[in-house]
Amino acid sequence: MKAIIVGGGGMGLSVAWGLARDGHDVELFERGPLPNPLASSMDEHRLIRHPYGDHVGYARLIDDAYAAWDLLWHDLGQRLYAATGTLALTGNGADWAERSAAALATIGKPMTELPVAELRHRFPQIEAKGVERAFWMDSGGVLFAQDIVIALARYLASQPHVRLHPHTPVRSVDLEQGRVVTEAGAVHTGDVVIVAAGAWANRLLPGFGRRLVPSRQIVIYFDLPAADRIAWAKGPMIIEKTGDVGLYLVPPMEGRGLKVGDHEFSRSGDPMDERAASKDEIRPLLDRCRSLLRGFDRWRTDRLKVCFYTVTDDERFVVEKPGARGWVMSPCSGHGFKFGALMGLELARTLITGRDAATHARWAAGLEATAPT
Repeated sequence: MKAIIVGGGGMGLSVAWGLARDGHDVELFERGPLPNPLASSMDEHRLIRHPYGDHVGYARLIDDAYAAWDLLWHDLGQRLYAATGTLALTGNGADWAERSAAALATIGKPMTELPVAELRHRFPQIEAKGVERAFWMDSGGVLFAQDIVIALARYLASQPHVRLHPHTPVRSVDLEQGRVVTEAGAVHTGDVVIVAAGAWANRLLPGFGRRLVPSRQIVIYFDLPAADRIAWAKGPMIIEKTGDVGLYLVPPMEGRGLKVGDHEFSRSGDPMDERAASKDEIRPLLDRCRSLLRGFDRWRTDRLKVCFYTVTDDERFVVEKPGARGWVMSPCSGHGFKFGALMGLELARTLITGRDAATHARWAAGLEATAPT
């Protein structure tokens, strides 16, 4: 089988990996350099964790995601992950942490509720103003996203069945005939075409424009005093919901930065626009950090970074076959990278074995307990 993949971010590279390790031919096209610094995957880190609110289907998939990452670590010859544990906090009437705990209990993955009064003793970095309930889970950690993408691109470049085409924008795709046309006018055909173009997907697939919405998101990296950095290097990831702000904090594991972001979707922006960000755009998040994190006034902004989610209304992944020889692969909505290796591996298996496409789509959307057989 010959597969053509449009998009060289985490998802496109992962399905290329899944196909190549089974000996299939792959041609991958990326509009910019490979890796592309504008890709959604190109940031220092992404989180992987079991708590998922009411989305019990995705909570179930986390163990499978870990197994897929272990397979990738084996192929890459390095493990690009650090464990942190997961601290989920809630307040101001929000109940995401409670719903996560209830959902996880139904699948035998209990979270432990911590008395709020004990938070400052167990996690002295946290001030916890406004926190009403707290839950802890030993599992969860940090995937070193851009290092994974760089290593995976390098690995694929060494594979005899893979051809990578950086700086090769695709003008159009034909998912019925299995054909792509580049901006330069070159025509390439394959047995299957997979569009994994992230925030650029709806430019190639205008029929998905209302479902796959680019969302400009801003994260902030901090320069911490030495003592704070040492403390946070042993700290947990934090998922904190207090109504107006959906904060997540990534600790500075293995020399990377400490990052804070707001998960609330902007549902606006163009991935081709200027990526400069301002503190005004993230001020509500900074205000929440000030009341949640001890010593925050001593922290200094290292850099602001703009990235793009590709979001759906229900935050479920879109991995579907809209044409006889074509798939769209958009497992994102801001929570897809943790499943990157799994999504790539399983789509490759579906393509190779002819598993039912509709069942695969339901599985990727978190609506099926197990992958299609």
